[in-house]
Amino acid sequence: MTDTARTHHDITSRDQYPRDRDQYSMIGRDRDQYSMMGRDRDQYNMYGRDYSKSRQIAKAVTAVTAGGSLLVLSSLTLVGTVIALTVATPLLVIFSPILVPALITVAMLITGFLSSGGFGIAAITVFSWIYKYATGEHPQGSDKLDSARMKLGSKAQDLKDRAQYYGQQHTGGYGQQHTGGEHDRDRTRGTQHTT
Repeated sequence: MTDTARTHHDITSRDQYPRDRDQYSMIGRDRDQYSMMGRDRDQYNMYGRDYSKSRQIAKAVTAVTAGGSLLVLSSLTLVGTVIALTVATPLLVIFSPILVPALITVAMLITGFLSSGGFGIAAITVFSWIYKYATGEHPQGSDKLDSARMKLGSKAQDLKDRAQYYGQQHTGGYGQQHTGGEHDRDRTRGTQHTT
């Protein structure tokens, strides 16, 4: 039995070693492929750097072109403005006795029309709000108006009650009968006088 086990071991080991050798050779081939991939990656990085440099150069050229064209456009605008001002100044001086009063009149007319239109729109809005409030439709803000009216009414009633109280107290209406020798203090002046 031991002979067959050795024989089996020998057979399996003989069969196994060539496969292991093939596996090791495949690992070597994989290692070579990985090293090739590493070289490709380095070349890609090099090309990527070149690509990013060319991209930066393209951006710089575009920026210089756009900036230069805008600078030329602004200088042309400045030159045109100076030329127009040089040509228009004598005309403005010649026509200023006519133009200045005309501009003032036009400005006043425009202001008058705009303000009258604005006041008209405001009046129409107020009248429509009052109409809605009077007919009981409760327009926007009517609840605030009602609460303010109630507060004012209560304050007015409170002031009226105080005035009656102080008036009656001063004339002796709340149980104090004035006799000839009593001293009353005048609250507004702080003086005493006899009655």
